[in-house]
Amino acid sequence: MEEKILRKNKNGMAVMLGLILVYIASVAAIILGALTIDVNTDKSQAGIAVGVVILVIGIAYASFGWVFFLGLKVLKPQEALVLTLFGKYVGTLKEEGFYYVNPFCSAVNPAAGTKLNQSGDVSGESKVQISANGATTSTTVNKKVSLKIMTLNNSRQKINDCLGNPVEIGIAVMWRVTDTAKAVFNVDNYKEYLSLQCDSALRNIVRIYPYDVAENIDTTGDGVADEGSLRGSSEVVAERIRSEIQEKVAEAGLEILEARITYLAYAPEIAAVMLQRQQASAIIDARKMIVDGAVGMVEMALDRLSEKQVVDLDEERKAAMVSNLLVVLCGNRDAQPIVNSGSLY
Repeated sequence: MEEKILRKNKNGMAVMLGLILVYIASVAAIILGALTIDVNTDKSQAGIAVGVVILVIGIAYASFGWVFFLGLKVLKPQEALVLTLFGKYVGTLKEEGFYYVNPFCSAVNPAAGTKLNQSGDVSGESKVQISANGATTSTTVNKKVSLKIMTLNNSRQKINDCLGNPVEIGIAVMWRVTDTAKAVFNVDNYKEYLSLQCDSALRNIVRIYPYDVAENIDTTGDGVADEGSLRGSSEVVAERIRSEIQEKVAEAGLEILEARITYLAYAPEIAAVMLQRQQASAIIDARKMIVDGAVGMVEMALDRLSEKQVVDLDEERKAAMVSNLLVVLCGNRDAQPIVNSGSLY
């Protein structure tokens, strides 16, 4: 379906003024017809016939002239109206202004009543619905297609990463309609279609990455292990999600401007265990750093004592000194020194 933009129908103001003038003329015709009939009642039949014709024309237009007003359409900036005539696509009004189109044209928007968790829906017209029990309810029906940039916040999903760990993730997608004909006619409901494709693309991409950096994991598909992860490569993951969504919704006339990860966490059932794992990994890393530093300090102390010839230590005394220094430097608590006033032996 190819989009056709209607540009020659922006004459709504002139048509409206003309219709109002014709309405005034029809009222005058009713009065004139009544007067003509009254004047020629006792005179000529031709005069009466003329009066009847004028009266009928005036009454007919006064009764059915409102139909022509249905062709008046007003569009604000970043709005569009897809028009069909007896089932055939006529064209799209896409620029702001006051238009007049065929009054029998109808606006089409299959996503009119769909309200997702998003911003930027165009406000529509009020429609009254009658339920089965006879109660009347007023709902808002939107026949205009919004061309604004909108943000779709899909609900959080629980997905297994490439290691099988369940994670909860949510995304925000910035999108807009670029081809109104494709959006209206190529898919049943372009808003629901977009939401479904966002869920599908999110699942496909998340299953490629681990939550944290893991060994021997290839996230790029080139056969080489890398350090990609959901937590550390959020920008890359978001771009891959955007590209996959765009590929899926191109036929619906939608453009995906940006996708962002708004929420990322382990699923509640494994969150506590993963927290303990992260804490243990952090403790091990910290201990390694402390031990490396302590060994370096012991080596430096022994070298300085030997270089300055402060004391001549044999191997047993060196071992005792190394043990004491490592205990002091690697302990979790402050050391309690013991002063030895006698010999070491």
